[in-house]
Amino acid sequence: MLPDYRVRQRDYLLEISRALTQELNLDKLLERILVISVEMLAGQAGLIALRSEGGRWAVASTNGIPTALTSYLEPQLANVPDHADPRQFELPEINRILQDVIRTVSSGLLTGVGLPLIAMDRVIGVIFIFRNYRGVFSSNDRALLQSFADQAAVAVNNARLYSQISQEKQRLDALLDSAADGILILSPEHTITRCNPAFAHYLGVSPHDLIGKSHEDVVALRRHGDNMTLEQAEAGGWPLTPNATLYVEGDLNRPGGIPLPVGITYAPLVSAEGGLLNIIASVRDITRFREAEEIKSTFISVISHELKTPVALIKGYVSTLRREDASWDREIVADSLKVIEEEADRLTTLIENLLDASRLQAGGIKINLSDVDLKTLAARVAQRFETQTSQHQIVVDFPTGFPIITGDEERLMQVFSNLISNAIKYSPSGGEIHINAQFRADHVIVCVTDQGTGVAPEDIPHIFDRFYRSQGATRTTKGAGLGLYLARAVIEAHGGRIWVEPHTEKGARLCFSLPRN
Repeated sequence: MLPDYRVRQRDYLLEISRALTQELNLDKLLERILVISVEMLAGQAGLIALRSEGGRWAVASTNGIPTALTSYLEPQLANVPDHADPRQFELPEINRILQDVIRTVSSGLLTGVGLPLIAMDRVIGVIFIFRNYRGVFSSNDRALLQSFADQAAVAVNNARLYSQISQEKQRLDALLDSAADGILILSPEHTITRCNPAFAHYLGVSPHDLIGKSHEDVVALRRHGDNMTLEQAEAGGWPLTPNATLYVEGDLNRPGGIPLPVGITYAPLVSAEGGLLNIIASVRDITRFREAEEIKSTFISVISHELKTPVALIKGYVSTLRREDASWDREIVADSLKVIEEEADRLTTLIENLLDASRLQAGGIKINLSDVDLKTLAARVAQRFETQTSQHQIVVDFPTGFPIITGDEERLMQVFSNLISNAIKYSPSGGEIHINAQFRADHVIVCVTDQGTGVAPEDIPHIFDRFYRSQGATRTTKGAGLGLYLARAVIEAHGGRIWVEPHTEKGARLCFSLPRN
């Protein structure tokens, strides 16, 4: 029959082993191990100090030691310098500090023994037990304490691993929840096991509503191009390698909503044995990319058309004038040269607008400020345009005492030119173009009104967009759709705003405001 103390030792070790399998809270585990160690070795007090990953020492658990003493020990342990070999250099110093402090506090009545906590061949802490009677700790005491120390080391290591896994899970959760792109985690059978808020927002549902559903039921795409679906790719053997990704573009069908253009990247998560564990789907809203492609196509189409016409006219008139078998009188030559000059001016204006649009995309328009008399500026631009049209009458109506403002005169002249040119272009039957203004305490307002076809309600939100032209304008007028876009950029660079008034009896009315000095 085993001696009684051996039976109790076995029972304590079994209790600690059960605690290790049932409890991952490090503080509770260390507290239980320390209580058993003190009780089994007939001790008066004990403590466990742990060494952090950075090499710093701190008291992790105490039993029978006053709080004031623990507070005194903490800074003492924190000052122990870390070393590559803690068993040889740090543990003796820890032992000396604890022994000195305990002897001093107890007037030499306490004796103690300490043993290292070792996990994975690394010193991660130390356990100390103190007795209130003189006597040396026997070899059996040390062997028993070492058993407890080994158990404590396992507890610390497991708890740290669990803490690391918990932190990694928290980071993953935070990453998924904060990602702007939609993210789905699929099982090998394509069941959705995880969905982040961004993807759920695309569909207008809660993430929990999608868990457990089939990928094919949720991600219903109208594909663009000839790219394969996930199901078709897997039927062809995807993924052939662990890093093989699959990209699919299409319109995501949304319940009761407009389809959303998306690009989906599927990435496999493969086990060490080559088995498919999960499929990670990253879903990106590509509406802006689709719009950019449409703008590029529009740009190429518009610019090609706008360049072809003046170039063809210039070439035609030049070729005609150069004919050696004909003799032209001065009037015909003058008329031909006028057409050439007008078309060259049109090309110059188009190129300048394109350059301004490019500068605006690159970082804005530079404004050179000076005092500007808007009334004089408007009259000057109106006079210039009156020589170019016989069907329109341009009226400038500014109130008496209209204030001088601070602005870029050349850029504001460009705004007037674009608005008046626009008014002439969209009132082909002629009529009056009225430029009127008013001023208030902190800003001035200028409006340009024509008697043309007006602005359709569906065009109002877009007329200041780059390259935008209405369907009717595309068929009946020339232009690249940059005039109002640049006018808005200039006005906003001055701290003002520009808008179109939708309700007019006839024609269009465009207004802008600028701050006063």
